[in-house]
Amino acid sequence: MAAPLVGSGSGHESASGPRRSGLGAIFLTLFLDLAGFSIIFPLSPALLEYYLGREGDGGLLAGFIALVRSASPLASENPVFTAALFGGLLGSIYSLLQFLLSPFWGSLSDRVGRKPVLLASVVGIAVSYLLWAFSGNFIVFIVSRFLGGAMGGNISVATAAAADVSTPQTRARAMGIVGMAFGLGFILGPAIGGVASHFDLSEKIPGLNRFSAPAFAAFALALLNLLWVASRFDETLPPERRGRSEERRTINPVRFFQRLDFAGVRAANFIYFFYLLAFGGMEFTLTFLARERFAYEPVDNVWIFCFTGLVMAFVQGGLVRRLAPRWGERRVAMVGLVAVIPGFVLLGAAESQWTFYAGLFFMGLGAGLVQPAITALVSLYTPADRQGGIMGIFRSLGSFSRAIGPLLATVLFWRYGSSASYYLGAAILVLPAALVLRLPPPHRRDGEG
Repeated sequence: MAAPLVGSGSGHESASGPRRSGLGAIFLTLFLDLAGFSIIFPLSPALLEYYLGREGDGGLLAGFIALVRSASPLASENPVFTAALFGGLLGSIYSLLQFLLSPFWGSLSDRVGRKPVLLASVVGIAVSYLLWAFSGNFIVFIVSRFLGGAMGGNISVATAAAADVSTPQTRARAMGIVGMAFGLGFILGPAIGGVASHFDLSEKIPGLNRFSAPAFAAFALALLNLLWVASRFDETLPPERRGRSEERRTINPVRFFQRLDFAGVRAANFIYFFYLLAFGGMEFTLTFLARERFAYEPVDNVWIFCFTGLVMAFVQGGLVRRLAPRWGERRVAMVGLVAVIPGFVLLGAAESQWTFYAGLFFMGLGAGLVQPAITALVSLYTPADRQGGIMGIFRSLGSFSRAIGPLLATVLFWRYGSSASYYLGAAILVLPAALVLRLPPPHRRDGEG
């Protein structure tokens, strides 16, 4: 028997569109999670300086820094290049663990439901933030990042829930709402991080560190999210649709591409992988580029994320919902990928803040189109009873590219200067833009144009 189309026969959607109450709960869950996750973004350059100063020349971090500086002329002249490599390594650790575990969380949610997995994931993330707040040394801080990455399965599960409550016709709009949660979360989170970094709780409470205030803010958002999911999030996967996924957990990224035998899924995942390979590298070097070019501090970095987040939220919350029904998801993804390329070039060449923010605009515009369009395509290519597992693989591949991208970009940044990673990123994006042309039409209901 042919697999059912995505969203068909679930009884959880209507022809008029996705359930507003379901999407509203999913939106707030993702928004709170991403706001807490992104609190650390504007702090990355300063985190290295803090732990290096705290542990002195005899610690593990100091030994690493000495080795790094001896291998790069740029790093020996300007500490920001060493800090960039440090930030890339931290980002890679977090994303690598999400890569390893996202398929597990997604497949588990296919068997037991979305809500229990969301609750477990949010609890683990909250504990990781609490551990960060009490990380008096660099090793404990790294452990907190390990835990946060390992428990970060809620994004793929919440995305699968959004697919549960939408139809093929409204899938792009539902993923646009998911994307808007990303954009708005990345506005609030860095803003909270920048403001909270002005409060040094370690001077008043023993056992805390210089950045405990941002960590406690992230912990508070996680607790609020936990209460919200427990009390207001309705299960989106009914019992009769559970336990039918054939997906199995694997840590081999090659098998992720081999196992996806639904038409279009494999190609869409390749597109997403290469897109995030470039985008993830930019994401983790952006604050270091601003530090090197314009001497930005954490509070200045807030405006970077607020501006970019506003552009993305406007595009994902407004433009995508209007353009996808008219253009189709494939054309929206193509336009988005093409728009990101000049954004990367402008950022790499920026010698003034006007050029820098012009690059941020094109980057935010393109990213706001690409993310929901590709997510919607993968969901549309996937049968209803495989959403959790396939979306887990999709998010896991994204995490894998985010693990490689920051490391690749920061090594280039550290060794060859801040422009190299952006120009390479622009070149990499040509490949996914070409692959979009080979995507098959997504599944549609009878009578849909």
